[in-house]
Amino acid sequence: MTASDATPGDASPGDSSPGDASPGDSSNWKPAANPWLIAIVVTLAAFMEVLDTTIVNVALPHIAGTMSASYDEATWTLTSYLVANGIVLPISGFLGRLLGRKRYFLLCIVAFTVCSFLCGIATDLWQLIIFRCLQGFFGGGLQPNQQSIILDTFPPQQRGRAFSISAVAIVVAPVLGPTLGGWITDNFSWRWVFLVNVPFGVLTSLAVMQLVEDPPWKRKANLRLSVDYVGILLIAIGLGCLQVMLDRGEDDDWFSSNFIRTFTVLAVSGIVGATVWLLYTKKPVVDLRCLKDRNFALGCVTIAAFAMILYGSAVLVPQLAQQQLGYTAMLAGLVLSPGAVLITMEIPLISKMMPHVQTRFLVATGFGLLACALAYSHTLVPDIDYLTLVKMRSAQSLAIGFLFVPITTLAYLTVPPRLNDDASALFTMFRNVAGSIGISLSTALVRERTQARMAHLSEHMSPLSQNYNDALQRSAQTISDMNGMPFSQALKTATGHLYTTYISQATILAYVDVFAFLAVFCTLCIPITIFFSPVKASGGAGGH
Repeated sequence: MTASDATPGDASPGDSSPGDASPGDSSNWKPAANPWLIAIVVTLAAFMEVLDTTIVNVALPHIAGTMSASYDEATWTLTSYLVANGIVLPISGFLGRLLGRKRYFLLCIVAFTVCSFLCGIATDLWQLIIFRCLQGFFGGGLQPNQQSIILDTFPPQQRGRAFSISAVAIVVAPVLGPTLGGWITDNFSWRWVFLVNVPFGVLTSLAVMQLVEDPPWKRKANLRLSVDYVGILLIAIGLGCLQVMLDRGEDDDWFSSNFIRTFTVLAVSGIVGATVWLLYTKKPVVDLRCLKDRNFALGCVTIAAFAMILYGSAVLVPQLAQQQLGYTAMLAGLVLSPGAVLITMEIPLISKMMPHVQTRFLVATGFGLLACALAYSHTLVPDIDYLTLVKMRSAQSLAIGFLFVPITTLAYLTVPPRLNDDASALFTMFRNVAGSIGISLSTALVRERTQARMAHLSEHMSPLSQNYNDALQRSAQTISDMNGMPFSQALKTATGHLYTTYISQATILAYVDVFAFLAVFCTLCIPITIFFSPVKASGGAGGH
């Protein structure tokens, strides 16, 4: 029987490790608390962690000023978080087995809350970087365990609706981060960007203690588990160096920097070495056999593509608004907020559609709509108004609502319950790493395409061009008439104005190019969706 033919929750008789209760022995197990309340509580914990990946961005100038540091030094507060977060993601399943999943999940929430408080009261930059690193380390265990808890709490036929709650954390939080961070920083202090986590962390910890419970086959911590030190070391080197490379690459001019080249070699060596080791060692820290399941492997590929576009576009739009249109950080965030509201309203409707339409068709529709929405961004112009920019982002958000829940549901469709922890860790890792790649590629492409467009437009900025000379003369005459300055001085001012227009138009065209690349990328993702199993959200085969 192939992975795609198996029904959700199936596992072979030999799937359970010695000494563990088999999921099949407790097939009628149900949590004592309301499953939907459990889903909301664990999603709130994940929401805090995802929010912290973007909420700090707009506060960096304020942090740098308070700590008497440069902006470049302050960005290490972001890098340290991403590095620690990326390292712990793939091994979170192992840590859950070692300590007990509920115990590990609760430890992550408490430690994340404490580290948030320490970040808020830090007095030196080195303290903030260390506390951010610890915050990222403990926060990295929240998303995978949240997914794993939902998988075990809900039967397969209800997972689609359950993942719609999870989508609020994964999709909406990164979008709300810049807006909320800008508002807090402008009205209070950058310290409250971290301190706001404390009350929510305390409430979530108490709720998890009361509501969440492990299924019978996961209730005991296995302190006798052998530790795969080699696997952990290779993962730490590979993903840690990859995150440093992606986060610092743009500032250090990518591969022209020895620092970036060194970390690239270490990242590739670590990831390749970890993959080979985990495939052939007897007791790996994370079981890559999850990827033998066709639906899960395709789910990882499509969620990675989705994350690259989601995070990449979520950076491009506010960056365009702030750097080219002169928006404040909060106003730039408000460009994204209507789209976030639209996603929140749309996801329940998508969940209701899933039992009636093959889920893979919804994913294909999502990529198709997203390609059209990104193509719509070709209407971008230097003097675009706020409402039109909101419409562009909202069109992208409309498509995003078709992707996260259906992809997540399909990914876990045929994964055996014993692999839920490792599958959740790998799925989250693919999404987060791809998101970082999307951000780095988008910003690098804007820079490269700006240079290319400037080179192209420079042909029309020459004294040999009659149109240029005419425009320069008209502008100089207007400035001279309005300000009463000598024509020679007005000519210099007019030249400066034309150069500013030249830079602005080249940059806008660069953003148009990047949106076009993303649209093509979305279109190429559509054929991948036909290889998913032809099922509906109920989990039955054959698209019944």
